[in-house]
Amino acid sequence: MQVVIKGKNIEVTEALRDHARQKVSKIEKLDLGFKEIEVKLIVEKNPSIQINQIAELTLYGNGRILRATERDRDMYVAIDKAVSKLARQIKKYHGKQINRTQAQESALRTQFIATPPSEGMPVIVKEKSIDLKPMTPEEAALQMEMLGHDFFVFVNADTDNTNVVYRRKDGDFGLIDTSR
Repeated sequence: MQVVIKGKNIEVTEALRDHARQKVSKIEKLDLGFKEIEVKLIVEKNPSIQINQIAELTLYGNGRILRATERDRDMYVAIDKAVSKLARQIKKYHGKQINRTQAQESALRTQFIATPPSEGMPVIVKEKSIDLKPMTPEEAALQMEMLGHDFFVFVNADTDNTNVVYRRKDGDFGLIDTSR
C-alpha cells in the first residue's frame, strides 16, 4: 500500500513522518485490498481555536473510500486517534457483506472555480467530478456512512438510473431515483 503524507501549515518533520508511517502500518497489515492511504497533517492558524492540530486519513482502493479526521492539541495524539477511528471503520466495513464485483476504481477530481461573486447570488466555490459506479442503494448508503457525507450519488445497478441516497433529519435514509 502506498502511503502519502502531506502537511498544510506545518513542516512535516522526519519524526512526525516516522510516527505516521508506524501507526499506518497497523492498517496496512490488515491487507483488505486498499491501494493508497493519504495522511494529511493540518495546523489551523486561527489563534482562537485551541485544538488546532488535525490529522486526516483517507484510504483509497477498489472504488472504496474510507476517511477519518481527528483533532488534538498534539499532532502525535491526533494521528493516533485518527488511526484508531479508521481501524474501527475498517472493521465495520469489513463486517458488512458487499458484492465486490460491482466495485470499481474511484477517481475523484476536484477543481476550484475562481469566479467573482455577484451581490446577493450564491457562488460556486468548489466543483467535483466523480465516476458514477453501479451499486445497490444499500451499498451506496454504506459508502455514504463511511465517507461521513449527508448524501451520495450513484448509478443504481438494478434500474441503471442515477440515484441519490441521503440522510434524513430523523436519522433514516432517503432515496431519490431519477428517470433518464
